[in-house]
Amino acid sequence: MISEKKNELNLDRLTPREIVLELDKYIVGQKKAKRAVAVALRNRIRRLKLDPELREDIAPKNILMIGPTGVGKTEIARRLAKLAGSPFIKVEATKYTEVGYVGRDVESMIRDLMAAGVQMVKQEMQESVTVEARKRAEEALLDLLLPGTGKKPKGEGKQGAAPMVRPMGIYSINPGNDGGPGPALMGAAIQVGIPVRRNKGEDAEEAAGTADNFAREAEAEEAANDRKEGKDDNPLRGKFRVLLQEGKLEDRMVEITVSQTPQFPSIEMMGGGLEELESSLSGIAGFFGGNKKKKLVSVSRAREILIAEETEKLIDRDRVSDEARQRVEETGIVFIDEIDKIAVKGDRGGGPDVSREGVQRDILPIVEGATVTTKWGPVNTDHILFIAAGAFNVSKPSDLIPELQGRFPLRVELESLGKEEFLRILTEPKNALTKQYIGLLATEEVEIEFTPDAIERLATLAAEVNSKLENIGARRLHTIMEALLENLSFEAPDISPVKIPITEAYVNDRLTDLVTDQDLGRYIL
Repeated sequence: MISEKKNELNLDRLTPREIVLELDKYIVGQKKAKRAVAVALRNRIRRLKLDPELREDIAPKNILMIGPTGVGKTEIARRLAKLAGSPFIKVEATKYTEVGYVGRDVESMIRDLMAAGVQMVKQEMQESVTVEARKRAEEALLDLLLPGTGKKPKGEGKQGAAPMVRPMGIYSINPGNDGGPGPALMGAAIQVGIPVRRNKGEDAEEAAGTADNFAREAEAEEAANDRKEGKDDNPLRGKFRVLLQEGKLEDRMVEITVSQTPQFPSIEMMGGGLEELESSLSGIAGFFGGNKKKKLVSVSRAREILIAEETEKLIDRDRVSDEARQRVEETGIVFIDEIDKIAVKGDRGGGPDVSREGVQRDILPIVEGATVTTKWGPVNTDHILFIAAGAFNVSKPSDLIPELQGRFPLRVELESLGKEEFLRILTEPKNALTKQYIGLLATEEVEIEFTPDAIERLATLAAEVNSKLENIGARRLHTIMEALLENLSFEAPDISPVKIPITEAYVNDRLTDLVTDQDLGRYIL
């Protein structure tokens, strides 16, 4: 399969210690959670090296993360998936309802994961055929700029007899068992490839034409090789090729024909019927070939359209589906957030809730291992890694149904963040908030520089606000930083170029009153 060996090599170097080091570049603290996910990922690598018979019996050790919001639960799972090159989706348990009720069923999370896997594999395949797609797009552009100058083999354009398609009439099916009146299904029957009676001499003529076919194929291959090497029989075409490659024809307008596949409205259905319906509608659209539309666009825009079309032609869709399904089944990761919101209280008062205990019962078979129907084929969930997370400040993990608790054997509790963690978050990660704002304002030629005292003051204020108001973890830093630089971000285009140091006095001048004013801080921070 595509990039299979590459993935194995990349995964082999990911020891648990190295996985934790990579996660440390983006997430501060939470050593227990990082170690748990590192071991889970390494076990998946180990499993792939076992004999197939033993490999099937080893199930992934799903993880339940417990901790307040904003401490890094989602970021750990997302970075882990990116590090391993695994298909990944994040879903919220509160968005699902029990099967049989209006809403999304839990199987849709596997369909979404499969869609993410298909997109990942498709993008990799597109990168592998980019060079060939650009060459074909260039030839198509030259054909648009200079119609009739392309090198064609002799005899091209003489089409043989096309398969005959002949209507055979209209049929109607009444689904009623009693044969009485009722809604009927109507359709049209056709016959494809009706045999034609041949004369005795035609067989000899066909045999004599075989040599001509071989000659035409050889000429076509020669023409294709010439196009790859940039050779042109027509001098004018060669001159235009040079101008095209030098970018001197980018603004010239050309008329291009694009195919538009009919778009069907989005339909939400219960159960797996949606996949079959969508596949059927796509098949109907493919049978009719879609709509063709002519557009007048610039050469630069036409090149983008043609490269996209040629790339699509060069990609094997069946191979994409097979590779994506294998990746999803072997390395897919589903992060289920807010699982504490569907946990039922210990008293279980009020009866069953279709968006809580009912959802737990539906999630259970997916996590245990089931086969979910998707438009790319059936997907088995036996070896997909599920990571669930929740704050559990109102409910407890024991409020989940016992069967679901058993499917998440690894539990890690994430720690709350204080001043020291905020200080590290503002300085250490590769994507630290201070670095983000420095880069954003640099685009306006406004250079800002955070002093160590200013960063320490920001961390102190964030911890103080979290202790007085709701504890939203590291997300508090976003509100603090935005309040600090709001005026500067607004005035940046008018005062540039300028260099502004962000000092402790600057922070106190803009934030101290806001933090001490409880009523104002409650709304802004």
